[in-house]
Amino acid sequence: MRVGQVLLVTVLAVPALGAVAVVATPRDRAARLVGTVAAALTLVAAVGLVFGRLQWVVWSGEPAVFPWHYLDRPWVPGLELRLHLGVDGISWPLVVLTALLTLLCCAYTLWRVPDGGSGRALVALLLVVEVGILGTFLALNLVLFFLFFEVVLLPMYAIIAGWGGADRRRAARKFALYTLFGSVLLLVGVYVVVAATGTADLMWLTGGAGMSRGTQLAAFTLFAVAFAVKSPLWPLHSWLPDAHTQAPTVGSVVLAGVLLKMGTYGLIRVAVGVAPEGARWAAPVLGVLAVAAILVGSLVCLAQTDVKRLIAYSSVGHMGFVLLGVATLTTVGIQAALIGNVAHGVITGLLFFLAGAVKDRTGTGTLAELSGLRETAPRLAGLLAFAAIASLGLPGLAGFWGEAFAVIAAVQVGGPLWTTLGVLAAAGAALTAAYFLRLLRQVTHNRPSAAVGRVGPGLAGAELTAWVPLVLLALAIGLVPTLVLGVAEGPVNDLIGVVFP
Repeated sequence: MRVGQVLLVTVLAVPALGAVAVVATPRDRAARLVGTVAAALTLVAAVGLVFGRLQWVVWSGEPAVFPWHYLDRPWVPGLELRLHLGVDGISWPLVVLTALLTLLCCAYTLWRVPDGGSGRALVALLLVVEVGILGTFLALNLVLFFLFFEVVLLPMYAIIAGWGGADRRRAARKFALYTLFGSVLLLVGVYVVVAATGTADLMWLTGGAGMSRGTQLAAFTLFAVAFAVKSPLWPLHSWLPDAHTQAPTVGSVVLAGVLLKMGTYGLIRVAVGVAPEGARWAAPVLGVLAVAAILVGSLVCLAQTDVKRLIAYSSVGHMGFVLLGVATLTTVGIQAALIGNVAHGVITGLLFFLAGAVKDRTGTGTLAELSGLRETAPRLAGLLAFAAIASLGLPGLAGFWGEAFAVIAAVQVGGPLWTTLGVLAAAGAALTAAYFLRLLRQVTHNRPSAAVGRVGPGLAGAELTAWVPLVLLALAIGLVPTLVLGVAEGPVNDLIGVVFP
């Protein structure tokens, strides 16, 4: 096996074995430490995938889109199911983001375990979720993609139901029911494609694999709705605020930071890649839904009274910009979606860490009961302000590029519809600034409320350990967007060239 193949296996095997080791370790804190070490090793392997890329020589009859590294081995021969894994510039940033956020969440549990259960069980579940998310990003077999896609459901349900807030069980059930609905549609879509083509190999399926237009329309519709539920995209988003509000801090970070990206990644890699005719047919509808999500999400955020619910609804708007980029079906638009995905994961992960810190210190997340944080905890208030202005798209920070490129891509497509959508999306960006500035004015300014008045100025070392990498990444991606766009440029050009020749 080549080094790249070993790393592909390592990225999945280490967190899986780590979860087993955590369960087998009797002492709770020692188990959490074992899980953190496993997450750290996974991150090292994930970063290593960028090195030693294979140089492909393409000749007639070969698939036109190749990964940097790939592994293809028989797994269940009777079902012709193969362990087919690979990574390229489209999936690699999300693989690294998943490994990083899981490591930060596991490390965070060394300092604070939320009420509801043992820290050992929580860390084990986080590692299982990591396996499912990483497998989704690495799978190059459509059936394998579906299996990894489903691995995430039960452990995330358990995290919300076991360590969440007072209404956690209802939120967990809602999350599970919506996800199951999407999973059924995804399974039917997989069956339609495999039955029509006789293969589940995503490398060969990219570009349509000769499927008829009617089959592609049906497959794209099934895939698009399934991935819209997971992302979630308006109007299939209503499970998200409850899940975020009730989930523990580490659960919200993983949920917003990377689990939602499974849907948007699937939309690009599977829905658009496998059914390009369906994508062309549905592009105007997707564009309208994307702008509706941006505007509706922003307006709802302006009316929110809870910090975590506001951040949760902000994800609806940000995912709208990602969908708008995808809907343009252009290189610039897909690039916008990819960097928007990564930026949202970094910034929203930081926002949920900070929202959890505020709630832990004050005992409330209600905006009306929070004011004057800069007077009692200026460092925490400063970090919250940084994360908020990064999320609203300030130039020089990570959130800017995805929104700007999505609007530019829509305007470049041209025509009355896409120009109007670009203008409305830009207006939605202004609304995003409005609700985040409202959040900061309420929480950080004015005289300290009774709840904020008892907050001390100090920050724990474990908190800084979890937050500082995300702050630095938000700065780095904002100042040097080629960290994401550079590795994605070639694979995106190849993808667009194949699906829309």
